[in-house]
Amino acid sequence: MTTSSPITAGQNGSHCTIEPNILCFGTPVVLLSTENEDGSFDLAPMSSAWALGKTVVLGLGREGQTARNLDSRSELVISLPASSQWRAVERLAPLTGRNPVPADKPEGCRSEHDEFGAAGLHPEPSHLVRPPRVAECPLQLEARAERVPPDASGSFVTVEAAVHKVHVDPRIVVPGTDHVDPAAWNPLIYNFRHYFGLGAELGCSYRTRTPRGPSTRA
Repeated sequence: MTTSSPITAGQNGSHCTIEPNILCFGTPVVLLSTENEDGSFDLAPMSSAWALGKTVVLGLGREGQTARNLDSRSELVISLPASSQWRAVERLAPLTGRNPVPADKPEGCRSEHDEFGAAGLHPEPSHLVRPPRVAECPLQLEARAERVPPDASGSFVTVEAAVHKVHVDPRIVVPGTDHVDPAAWNPLIYNFRHYFGLGAELGCSYRTRTPRGPSTRA
């Protein structure tokens, strides 16, 4: 098996135009825990997530169980798996808490009540919200959905979730600080429906405040 080298744009700016069916151009995978109507818990993977300060914005299919839960029960946990956990995420990917399976779900999707167990993951009690954290994930965010408006197309909802508590594996924290060590944390990235981790650090922003941890020192 050969691996391709990263491509950079040429000097002449020669690009082609395409019509991709998705625009998953490389974002972190997150696992969302929410509460079902019967008091059980749903676990769903997704990759349309980004953070602004202490708010995480999530893009969800309107007919999915997660969107349905957040419409009436605002508490959730956003757990971020490491790159090495991609197989567990992929076991979870074809599952849905909805029964029957919504018509807009892709072929091969099936209903599953115990999504934690089916993925080989374990629930861990949260401190401030009812949905559990994913015990195996190195980074876990307890949050509440403040707004769940529809997107422009009407096919999705955009969740604005305020983060109230952050749990982190101490192995990815710069010792003695509240900073995640970016050289120790390797999130799972979803890139045009393929799973990736991070490569070696190239540099840092002038805005960084992260002290140099053991894993970032030469």
